[in-house]
Amino acid sequence: MDNYSIESVRENIRTIIGNIGEACEKYGSEKKTELMAVTKTVPPEVVNWVFSEGIRLLGENRVQEFLGKKDSYALKENDGISPEVHFIGHLQTNKVKYIIDDIDMIQSVDSLKLAQEINRLALAHNKVMDILCEVNIGGEESKGGIAPEDTISLIEQLAPMEGIRVCGLMTIPPPVDSDIYFGRMAELFNKIKDRNIEGASMEVLSMGMTHDYLNAVKYGSTIVRIGTGIFGRRDYR
Repeated sequence: MDNYSIESVRENIRTIIGNIGEACEKYGSEKKTELMAVTKTVPPEVVNWVFSEGIRLLGENRVQEFLGKKDSYALKENDGISPEVHFIGHLQTNKVKYIIDDIDMIQSVDSLKLAQEINRLALAHNKVMDILCEVNIGGEESKGGIAPEDTISLIEQLAPMEGIRVCGLMTIPPPVDSDIYFGRMAELFNKIKDRNIEGASMEVLSMGMTHDYLNAVKYGSTIVRIGTGIFGRRDYR
């Protein structure tokens, strides 16, 4: 595994899992926080090795890159378990058709138009696609996501669709003052959950990355998405 140290990656995984466990205990989290390995630019052999180390949740950002790796994701251990793969990057409607059969969840749904295309293709493929609504909690022009104040309305439109299952929310907050934005996400998540919208289970709150995942756990994140913290810095060009 060129440019990747097995021992370094293994130690990073152990440290992060330990930190998550301590944070859950410290903050009294009701739900377990799961570690997602974000595998952008990571070669398939490294992805498969990380899976063999016990990481069951993988995140991909780019459709084209995922298409080049997906056959390796079919690897199964003796217990018959395959990795669960989520798409977490910006997704154009014309690219949904390429991943509809191979992705377990799309975390970056931020418009009715995108949801309608996912719903159409899921029904055509006889499946129900789990999705999260991506929220632009910091109102940053450089990031995708729906405005917080429009989130409930979007979920109410998505919930009746038969080809998708609204499972919760995802966000990428501004890099500073994460406590503030994670707190706002937790409030929004619980507000929507308390509405008991039929068709929206609101079980997943995906937030937190390498630099802020412990703060995310503090505010109830159920999935933290970590790439650099596991694999080290990579060339994203």
